[in-house]
Order: sequence, then structure tokens, then C-alpha cells
Amino acid sequence: MFLGLDLGTSELKALLLSPSHEVIATAHAPLSVQHPQPLWAEQAPADWWRALEDVMGQLQRAHAPAMAQVQGLGLSGQMHGAVLLGQAGEVLRPAILWNDGRSADQCAQLQRLVPQLSDITGNLAMPGFTAPKLLWVRANEPELFARTQRVLLPKDWLRLKLTGEAVSDMSDAAGTLWLDTARRDWSDRMLAACGLNRSHMPRLVEGSALSAQVLPQLCARWGLPAQVAVAGGAGDNAASAMGLGLVEPGQGFVSLGTSGVVFVVGERFAPDPAHAVHAFCHAVPQRWHQMSVMLSAASAVTWAASRLGYADEAALLADAATLTPQQQAQAPMFLPYLSGERSPHNDPQARAAWLGMTAAHTRADLAWAVVEGVSFGLRDGLLTLGGPIDNRGLALVGGGARSLWWGQVLSDVLGLPLWRPAHAGVAAAMGAARLGWLAAGGDIAEVCRPVAAASTLQPDRDAHARHLLRHARWRAMYAGAARAPGPAV
Repeated sequence: MFLGLDLGTSELKALLLSPSHEVIATAHAPLSVQHPQPLWAEQAPADWWRALEDVMGQLQRAHAPAMAQVQGLGLSGQMHGAVLLGQAGEVLRPAILWNDGRSADQCAQLQRLVPQLSDITGNLAMPGFTAPKLLWVRANEPELFARTQRVLLPKDWLRLKLTGEAVSDMSDAAGTLWLDTARRDWSDRMLAACGLNRSHMPRLVEGSALSAQVLPQLCARWGLPAQVAVAGGAGDNAASAMGLGLVEPGQGFVSLGTSGVVFVVGERFAPDPAHAVHAFCHAVPQRWHQMSVMLSAASAVTWAASRLGYADEAALLADAATLTPQQQAQAPMFLPYLSGERSPHNDPQARAAWLGMTAAHTRADLAWAVVEGVSFGLRDGLLTLGGPIDNRGLALVGGGARSLWWGQVLSDVLGLPLWRPAHAGVAAAMGAARLGWLAAGGDIAEVCRPVAAASTLQPDRDAHARHLLRHARWRAMYAGAARAPGPAV
């Protein structure tokens, strides 16, 4: 048996996986985020440990025989968070999370300090990353910064509690802006720019490698065998890819979540900071991945459903689906930049807009425009990645993937097959379990085989051609509308 732990922002998930790839059990424990000031987002690491104790207790009570057979454990987690530890390993302050926006000034400072930042890290300096957070602490909490002896990512703090070892993996470390992503090693230059050095960092291992073993007293408490291998693990997106079996170049997924993500595996480091593409290490050796991110995807549909008076998102999608291709061609266009945009524009000031409306347009036309606009934004993200896509197409995950109709629209817009995997909702926890399996001696070809598709959507050639014409017009609207000063209508 193999155990995956996925430390998300809103909950911690645990998953027990059998050697035949069967999900034996899952367990969940909720988490909350604190916002003590505008733009701040924090969590107490002690809450993560309480959540871990909760899920382990659930599994022990309900699945004791399976827990007694666990050979390997893997960790997945929310990326970019900063856990600051003192001399005795004590937590010095609440963890600053990935969605914390307080360090915008420090991002500009870091770019000035290291002009080659993007060449080293493969990314632009953004408030979400870990390094600007430490510059903020240095400037605003200098006494606490002076006491900081180690900085850990969220899942790696759990590993420290589980094993007594301070270790991180390549995929999660790539989200700190302290990793030389091509060399898969800490960058002394990036660390020095933040007033840090290697002594502040955890040891690095590959995500599939053995990092440590669960402490004996914890094994006894939870009914685990005396020795359980703990894998390096992965950041949440890389772990999800592992859970879906996406480890070869060209394999990837598109996520219709609150934000929209296009993730594609590559065999080399391929940064593209000009288009705000993230270039990170994957969770297995000699693999990297590119990732484009749009900030408003399924959340744009949620917003539009509320503003247009629909009962929920499903009602909006059902109304949008009533339009014929001819009506779609005459509908307004929607720029989905409700929270600015990341890939490919890297424009936090971008604004949303419906364009081309007339008195003849209906609520269904506006609904269609929102679905189309989000789909076009994901196409923009795909085009920034550039490389070939596997013949199977991309896996389709996220809350929006529940709509087969929207999935088909997206397949037509992208011009790619999209397959909806089984167990998509726990892909990161499954990926963590698979990494635990590899750390315990598993063979990568067996462990990382692609999961089965619950359904597959094939692009319609005629629909794709129609969408390409609309997409060209839609892209031309960005400069004139999305960047206009003041609120867009």
C-alpha cells in the first residue's frame, strides 16, 4: 500500500493506493485561511498538523489492515508558501501563502538586484513566489528575519514533523525563485539577494527519490509498519500530473478551475518569461514542465452567473448551449480579465469587458461570450507553450470539467482531444501516493501509467475553423479594451 498526502489551501487530503492502482480510501480535513490585512493570506502550520492527525486517524480507524501494509508515503502541497523556523525549529510566524499579495514592491526590488532572475529561475518575480515574501519579512519584520534559521515550503514542514528531516523536492523548490531550475540546485545568487544562503534551505532530492522515513513513534501511533519510505514529493500541479500518469514530453492537462492552467511536460528547461509562462522542474528526473495560467476561468462563469441572474453556473452553461453556430458568430465577445491576467500578457491591470453588444443581444448571448472568452484565454495559454502535444491530447480537470458541453467547446477551440480522467478530484493525492511508491522501489513505467479516461472529447473540424476566426478578432481586442484605463463595461 502507498499513502499520498495533499496539503491544499482549503483542505488536506489523504489517499490510500493499492499496488493494483485501486484507490482504497480517501480522507479529508478542512483548513481555513486568515486575512489579517488586505492582500494578506496566512495559515498557521499547527493547523496543517492537526489536519494531518485528523486524516491519519480517519484512515487508521476505518482501514487499519491497509495502513499496516503502507510501504511508501508521498507529499503534495500548495506551492510558494513561506514557513519560517527559528534555532530550535520553532515556527516564528504564520505561513505566508501562495495567494498573498503583499510583496509587489519586493518583486521589483528582486528584479533589480538580479537582472538575470528569469534566466536562472525560468520565471518572473511575482508576489506569489516565496523569495519576495522573505524580502518583505526582511524589510518589515527585521528582528524576526534575523532569527530565521530555515525556510520551508508548506508540505516540507509536514515532512519535518513526520521524519525530523528538512528536505524539499525539485518541483516545489522551483516555485521559490531560489532554484537554478536548469541545474536543479539552489542558486547562491538568488539566495544572497534575499539575505539568505544554503544553510537556510532544506536538502534537495528528486520528487520520486527517498527523502527520509516516518518517525517510529508516528508509525506506532497510526498503525504503520516500522519503516515507511517518504518520497521527495511534488508541488500540487506536478503531483496532479503524476497522479494522471503524465511524465513524458508532450503529455499534459488543462484545468478549468477557479483559475485556468495549461500544463505540458518537457524534456528540457524551456523558460518563456516574456509571456509569463512558468517553467518548473517536474517530479521525476530529467523532466521539466511549462505552465500557462489565466487568473479567471471557471470563476468568470461563477461571476457572470451571479451578475446575469442565473441560479447557478450550470444554468448559465445550459442557456449558452442553446445558441446555434450562426448565433455564436453574431454574439458579443468577452475579455475574461476580471482579476488582471498572467499568461500570456502578464498584466495585472488588464480589465474584463463585453464588446460588440447591441439591443438585439440576449442573456444567452452574454453567457456564451463568457464561455467562449475563457476558452479563448486557455487557447492563448496553449499557444505560448509552443511544443508538440501528445496524440492523446490533454487531460481535462477542474470544476468546469464537470460540464461535458463546455469540455466539447474547449476541445473545439483548442483543436485537441480532451480526456476526462477518473479520480480527477484527488489527482494530486494520487500523484503523491505514486511518488511514495517510487521511493519504496517501484518501477516508473508501472507506477506512472496513465489513468483511464472516463470519457474522451474529439474536436470538430468545422467548429474549430469557426472558432479560429473569432479568436483572431478576440485577440485584437485586448490592446484596445482590456488595457483601457478605468473600469471596462
